[in-house]
Amino acid sequence: MLSPLFDSHLHIIDPRHPLVPNRGFIPPPFSVDDYVQRVKGLNVISGAVVAGSFHGFDTGHLVAALRKLGPNFVGVAQVPGDISDSEILRLDARGIRAVRFNLARCGSVTPEALDSLARHAYDVAEWHAELYVDSRHLPELHDTLAALPSVSIDHMGMTREGLPHLLRLVEAGVKVKATGFGRLDFPAVDAIRAIMDVDPTALMAGTDLPSTRAERPFADSDLEMLRDTIGPEHMEAVFHRNAEALYLDPVAVEV
Repeated sequence: MLSPLFDSHLHIIDPRHPLVPNRGFIPPPFSVDDYVQRVKGLNVISGAVVAGSFHGFDTGHLVAALRKLGPNFVGVAQVPGDISDSEILRLDARGIRAVRFNLARCGSVTPEALDSLARHAYDVAEWHAELYVDSRHLPELHDTLAALPSVSIDHMGMTREGLPHLLRLVEAGVKVKATGFGRLDFPAVDAIRAIMDVDPTALMAGTDLPSTRAERPFADSDLEMLRDTIGPEHMEAVFHRNAEALYLDPVAVEV
């Protein structure tokens, strides 16, 4: 049986809000109702709705999704570097809890620009920084990320070659999403075991639904494999407590 799940990474694709082609691609819709139907039986109690490249800097789809999903769900926004304090606070009041840097789909960012926006968001509203990045590129960002107050990396960095660089950041306190197994170029179990060996509090389970452009979409068996790999003693932490500590006030979560 699966532990209650904080789904640390899901997307809602809402064509009622602006969709921006990314490398010529616009994904099909994936509504809140689609998500709720898909995760029936997975014991999802809360989660993080993450802005994809295709929504650009629009945050309306996140706010609308969070309103429908309820207070146990939070948002991860893509925002411009010159975002104002008042806009951060407005979004925070609507459930946004992190800022995303999509380096895998939207190109590179200088360490200085990443540091500036990440620190601004944290100083104003204690948002952490999330990176969608091929872990082979982490060395150039290592010092910046290791010095930030709170950081997570999507999809375990995706590449075997970059795994040692990811593990160095885990040693420095960076959190990692055990998501997107179909995006990895090596068996997910290898990354899961390596991260757990360094810091069991770093790993956060999730679905990556609807798995847009992944070589293989999320399957329920991904969570079963994760459960079997980490062992029963770590299941509650990896399936919800680690993510709750990053995103939520744990006592406010309704199980």
